[in-house]
Parts: sequence; C-alpha cells; structure tokens
Amino acid sequence: MKKKQGKIRIRILIVDDNADLCDFIKNVLKSERYIIETKTRSKDVIPSIKKFKPHILILDLKMPGMDGLEILRRIKKLKTDVAVIIFTGYPSVDSAVESMKLDAFDYIKKPIEVNKLRKLVEKAAREKGLLTDPIEELLKNIGLLIRQSRKNLGLTLKDLAQRTNLSVSLISQIERAESSPSIASLFKIAGALSIDFPDLFRI
Repeated sequence: MKKKQGKIRIRILIVDDNADLCDFIKNVLKSERYIIETKTRSKDVIPSIKKFKPHILILDLKMPGMDGLEILRRIKKLKTDVAVIIFTGYPSVDSAVESMKLDAFDYIKKPIEVNKLRKLVEKAAREKGLLTDPIEELLKNIGLLIRQSRKNLGLTLKDLAQRTNLSVSLISQIERAESSPSIASLFKIAGALSIDFPDLFRI
C-alpha cells in the first residue's frame, strides 16, 4: 500500500557547537512526524548528511573548525536537496547574501524565536513536498480521479463541461486542485463520469 504523503517522517539534523542549544531546538521541534539528530562538531556534518540523509538541516554559522558557509559549499558539491536553515548570533549582510548564493533555505538570527523556527521548518517541509494539508491532499485526489475518469471515457474538458453545464475553466481548476469546488459541482461531475459520489472523498 502506498504511504500517504502526509505521513512521511521528516529527518532533521541540528548542528551547533552548543549541545544545550541543540537539545533545546530538538525539544522545540519534537513531533511524531520528525526524526531529529544533533551534532556539535562541524566535521561530523557531511558524514551525517551522507548517512542520515536529512531533509532539513539547521546549521549554526559560526563553529570551530569549519564555519557554516564552508559547510554549505561542501553540501552544494554533494548535489543533495537538503533544505539548509542557517542561524547565527553574528548576523551580517555579507554572510546572509553569501548563504543565499549557496542556496540556503533561510537565514535567521539568535536568539531563536520558537514559533518562527517551527513555522520555518514546516515551510521548508511543505516546499519539499513532505507535508500536505489534509484538505489539499483531498482536493488533489479528487482532481486526479476526475481527470483519470474523464480520460478513460475519452472526454475532453469541453465534453465534460457540456455534460455538466459547468465551465471548462472551473473543471480544469478542479482537476488541478486549484479550486475548492462546491458539493453541487462535484455531484454533477461524478454523475457525468459515472463515479460513485462517495468515492470522490476517499483518500
């Protein structure tokens, strides 16, 4: 059975030479949907990325041995799609610009605002397609079922529009999950495609 997209366990790696701060962030982000590891040495970051394969990396900019920018450069060479959130107690325009050039997802300053960090992690996960809103997931499934059923019957959007008295534009938006359709519209479409109406809402 295919795993639902919203149930993916998201791997997060937190890196800071302050172990207490790592533990604090880990507790802040604690959730059933996250698997979190922490590292306090910069030299452990690249090996951990290769082994743990995090989806999101929360990385301190200033660390002994190798700073965050150098780590970002090495990550870029790995061609991984990890979303890197840089955080630092010494923010500057230069380091912020360089971080963005190296494809950091975001750049935030210490002390960390708890709610902002949570939202930022969720945003990164959503943009990577790892988190979906239940309503968004439902609308995508409805659109996919309608499109597949229409094509199986050899109907164009115009054909379906004529059968339902709905606009081509609306049906197209429903198929692409770009619209929240009314129950009445879905009922008409289900009838025109011989879909059992309750089947539209099964995820």
